[in-house]
Amino acid sequence: MTGEEPTLTLGGRIRTLRRARGMTQARLARFTGVSRSAVAQWESDRAGYSSGMLGRIAEVLGVSVAMLREGWGGLASDSILSADEMTLLSLFRQCEPSDRAVLLQLARRIAGSAEQGDAAETADL
Repeated sequence: MTGEEPTLTLGGRIRTLRRARGMTQARLARFTGVSRSAVAQWESDRAGYSSGMLGRIAEVLGVSVAMLREGWGGLASDSILSADEMTLLSLFRQCEPSDRAVLLQLARRIAGSAEQGDAAETADL
């Protein structure tokens, strides 16, 4: 990720997370007990949030309230995760535990191969 990517607002994070989970505004509204219009206002930063409501939104989206407020990892910028990364996380969470273990093993193997390739390139310099 580059530093040129815009930092999302709290509403932008809600929208990004909702979309990454394949959830409509209507579904998020239903799960949080508000209207679809309220969700649209949250996502466009036209409405405020109570602590209790942020807690419900975070629970439905599977993240912490701190992540919603501050960005991924509590950092000021949440451009750390791309939409593809959020989708992978969402799909991973939908898997059975045994499948998660297989995915983790495969990801570690792929990442290890990439690191070994980087090390070989550095050694050639």
